[in-house]
Amino acid sequence: MFKSVLIANRGEIACRIMRTAKRMGMRTIAVHSQADAKALHVKLADEAHLIGPAPAAQSYLVIEKIIAAAKASKAECIHPGYGFLSENTAFAKACADNGIVFVGPPPSAIEAMGLKDRAKALMEKAGVPVVPGYHGDKQDPPFLKRKAYEIGYPVLIKAVAGGGGKGMRRVDKHADFDDALEGAMREAQNAFGDARVLIEKYITAPRHIEMQVFADSHGNAIHLNERDCSLQRRHQKVIEEAPAPGMSDALRAEMGQAAVAAAKAAGYVGAGTIEFIADGAGGLKSGGFWFMEMNTRLQVEHPVTEAVTGLDLVEWQFRVAHGEKLPLKQDQVPLEGHAVEARLYAEDPEKSFLPSTGRLIALDFPKADGLRVDTGVESGDEVTPFYDPMIAKLIAKGETREAALDILANALDATVVIGPRSNAGFLAALARSPDFRGGAFDTGFIDTHLSELVGAHGLDHEAVAFGAEALMASEHDRVAERRESIDSPWDADDGFQLSGTRRLIVPLIVEGQKVNAEVTYEGGAAKVTVNGASPAADAMAIIADDAVYVLQRGRQTKLALRDLSLGEDANEGGGGLVRAPMHGKVLAVLVEQGATVARGQRLAIIEAMKMEHTLTASVDGTVAEIAASVGAQIAEGAKVMMIAPADGA
Repeated sequence: MFKSVLIANRGEIACRIMRTAKRMGMRTIAVHSQADAKALHVKLADEAHLIGPAPAAQSYLVIEKIIAAAKASKAECIHPGYGFLSENTAFAKACADNGIVFVGPPPSAIEAMGLKDRAKALMEKAGVPVVPGYHGDKQDPPFLKRKAYEIGYPVLIKAVAGGGGKGMRRVDKHADFDDALEGAMREAQNAFGDARVLIEKYITAPRHIEMQVFADSHGNAIHLNERDCSLQRRHQKVIEEAPAPGMSDALRAEMGQAAVAAAKAAGYVGAGTIEFIADGAGGLKSGGFWFMEMNTRLQVEHPVTEAVTGLDLVEWQFRVAHGEKLPLKQDQVPLEGHAVEARLYAEDPEKSFLPSTGRLIALDFPKADGLRVDTGVESGDEVTPFYDPMIAKLIAKGETREAALDILANALDATVVIGPRSNAGFLAALARSPDFRGGAFDTGFIDTHLSELVGAHGLDHEAVAFGAEALMASEHDRVAERRESIDSPWDADDGFQLSGTRRLIVPLIVEGQKVNAEVTYEGGAAKVTVNGASPAADAMAIIADDAVYVLQRGRQTKLALRDLSLGEDANEGGGGLVRAPMHGKVLAVLVEQGATVARGQRLAIIEAMKMEHTLTASVDGTVAEIAASVGAQIAEGAKVMMIAPADGA
């Protein structure tokens, strides 16, 4: 077996690979950017090498720097993890050219499956069913629009290169095609350096079913059962599970046979995933699935397969890369119980899931039977705008699907993320959704049920009251430390007054809003209320950085004492101020200074963590100022432009 491995990745997948590598006796070597100098994967590694500045394009994506680190550390092999260079043909070739084993498929297989149009042509030749559509080389927009019309709406525009939902748009009407194509091509170019797209028929009740395949260099290939990845948002997976609800043994064998045929057609070696789109209308059925693409790497959701098979897929990767045969034959692959995985992200569900950056003031995960947590961060770490905002993956296994979902939902309730916002509450609501539990779901489920899953917006007065109570207790303790004793009633901080009910109004700033908490004293005990609401019974609070962070069912509320000496916010009520909703890069400014704009009109496009976000006008008016330039990095909350409201706006 290999004696050393360099992990050409970061975050939770780097930490996860290290666990297996260390168990197998390997020396582990990390690479890191300047932003990741104190990251968890760096701390866990036996050796670490700096490879460049924070942007991935200057560090984790630079092949020469990775190879140089591997040579300097005398690494025998490189594991690419997923993302970054994991599906890069040039990187796999560079490893081979420098005598370093690439823990993944041969470059020819990556190349064959890396471009969706060529992959589909290869699958058609191998007899694997393919979604109807246009997969050719011609990229003239009018031609593509005509092809979409011929295929019949709705259609899906997909980037030829890459994955992860980048460069993908669903189009329901012919009139919307041009804007969707422009956005998909621009996003594909930015993410993959390749603007080409293909057009496919959109299945109206789609289920996303993928088969985990494994092949060795001795001609053996098998599948390790399926995963259902239908719960998606913006074409990115949110919750995955194994086995797929409603999957029969016969259909599993049929899809598995097609997946193995696909792997063999590509000359595949190692771990890979064949992704199918299935028609979920009326349930999964024979003949109702089509090849979408192949991921020539380990998948984010591989732990659910590990949970139901009892196998370590990273260990299999190392053994196959070392030249060993597959450890099992097809009829020996286990399938026991049910597993489900949730991706915990630093994002704000109440603000359209915008990425949320900042210091992790507190991070804690529960311990429970059947629960596994894979993470690459810890308390005190920074969630930066440079990389994917995943905090952790929570994987739950139970004897039944219901039991696994219960374990997951309870674990999410008990997860503590304070600082950046997280989607923990949203994920728990998803795991408890009656329709999802009942099997009535497809890839559009989250969008259809979004309002009930995200819950009510606005301030939760019970949570605010809980935070105000914690703030008052903290202030009381601070005063008590400063003062040894109370010499007279006039020094007391209990709201003392000569007659009537003793009341104290505490001015707060809560999520940027002015709120007053009322403290009443009865019999020496203080009672805190906000708008008549008492403190929540199921919340927790942490005081840090002169603020109180309240966490209740995965939802975070930040509050602090309001400094009345500062006066009113000069921008309050200024609906014409357009701010950046997150840290990111300005991709486009769509209006000019002096232009007249209407409410809802597109003003600018910001890219954060590989996703595009469009800023729109909140009022009718005139562009009075443009404060951001194309290509510039911009901080969360920074001014992008100012709209002078029209009369009456």
